[in-house]
Amino acid sequence: MSDNSIKLRIKNNIATIYFNRPEQHNVINYDGWMKLKNTVEQIQLNKNIKVLILRGEGNQAFSAGADIKDFHLSRNNSKQAKIYSKAFDGSMDAIEDLNIPTISMIEGFCIGGGCEVSTTTDIRIASVTSKFGIPVAKLGISIGYREMRRLVNLIGPGNTSYILFSGKIIDSNEALKMGLINFIVKSSKIEQFTYELANNISALAPLSHMQHKKTLKKVLRDPNLQNLTDEDNNFPFEVFDSSDFHLGKDAFINKKMPKFQGD
Repeated sequence: MSDNSIKLRIKNNIATIYFNRPEQHNVINYDGWMKLKNTVEQIQLNKNIKVLILRGEGNQAFSAGADIKDFHLSRNNSKQAKIYSKAFDGSMDAIEDLNIPTISMIEGFCIGGGCEVSTTTDIRIASVTSKFGIPVAKLGISIGYREMRRLVNLIGPGNTSYILFSGKIIDSNEALKMGLINFIVKSSKIEQFTYELANNISALAPLSHMQHKKTLKKVLRDPNLQNLTDEDNNFPFEVFDSSDFHLGKDAFINKKMPKFQGD
């Protein structure tokens, strides 16, 4: 795979990661997962980036997932599979752990590992012609604990079982009904829709986004809120000491548009 298999573009506080193997439906091999992780970690360190968009190069695929042709080199037995899993999980966790809002812009095939990448993002926008599925049972392999948790949190155990056991590829309407995606947009409009949403999000308070992401993760992992620490309980109130809160409050009172700084 070339060094350009994962591309990063930054414009107007919005980062876009492209899966860049359009001739192979943007499949990702071991080196690609490693590069994806490193790219996301770069984004985490860049305080000027407010939103991340993930998309596939071209309009035929978001990503058809792991490169099966690469398996004989990197995933051919249990020992290799454990090493591969660290690269795969590392990239997925890096996206999920970002403290900025993340969006998947999905056109065409969103299959296997590509579908699982989309579940790590906060919002998923798909074109009318998009296709989804995780047909790992056709390969005789299974998904891991982290992957299963994301799916169950997103679409519930019943829909997760249906997708995994059937191995079927579903269309965007069925994906919307089960909650796998948030929006369906015409192919001719999806880029405009996605970037307008990203720009709207980036204009709002970064500290609010960061806190909402942290709170949501805590609620998903501890629905009954039985294990909250003092830090957890104090966290939602810390924003009232921020400059952005006072900026936003004063702007609201004076009917102006605030320019949040993230502090």
